[in-house]
Amino acid sequence: MEFRCVECGFQLASDKALFIQYSPGNIRLMKCENCKAVADEYIECEIMILLIDLVLHKPKAYRHLLYNLLNRQVVNLEGLFWKSISAFLLLDAFTILVLNWSEENWSLSVSFSSLVLGCTKMLMNLLLRNFMFLCILLLANRYFLDAHVGVSRCTDILFAIFVSSYLKIFLITMLVWEFPYSVLFIIDMFVLSSNVVALKAVMTESSIGKCIGTCFSAHAVKWLLHFICQDH
Repeated sequence: MEFRCVECGFQLASDKALFIQYSPGNIRLMKCENCKAVADEYIECEIMILLIDLVLHKPKAYRHLLYNLLNRQVVNLEGLFWKSISAFLLLDAFTILVLNWSEENWSLSVSFSSLVLGCTKMLMNLLLRNFMFLCILLLANRYFLDAHVGVSRCTDILFAIFVSSYLKIFLITMLVWEFPYSVLFIIDMFVLSSNVVALKAVMTESSIGKCIGTCFSAHAVKWLLHFICQDH
């Protein structure tokens, strides 16, 4: 991903278009050539300010994170991409585990064959629903958002979706405190809304309504497949 203005999404030439450093700790933020606003105000902000704005779903916070902070010129984006996929799948596996397995399934009386069968079913559920989730997401971007999804663009979109699913990490708290299963759906709704804002930040020329339709269709298919797998 290239550097961009967090206000309007205008593509910038390099990080020098974001700020000029005169000496350590002495920098001057540059203005965007397109909107004439400060290109990236988050450069001088604490990380906590960025986290709060991400939770509040501010598009400019997502542009800073996806374009200017997690940039190919700054970090190893390929390695971070695969790490984000692994974290996404692990947290999704935990969701399936909480939804499907009761306390009796974990008792010592469970046979080894039943345990293997349950793990195999969970793995197939995980792979199938996430495969269809990504397929629907990319197809919707191609036809619903009229986006020419090449390899590089496809990677950018998927990376934005994986990173914006960070709210799934709150599932770990269910290991410490007991929550009703409805909390899983509440977290998933927050993840859906976060995905919409991140997709909008990446697809800057698309309307928010189209981004909602794209993410909602992918999440709906994912949950539908989960309940189909439950019945079988």
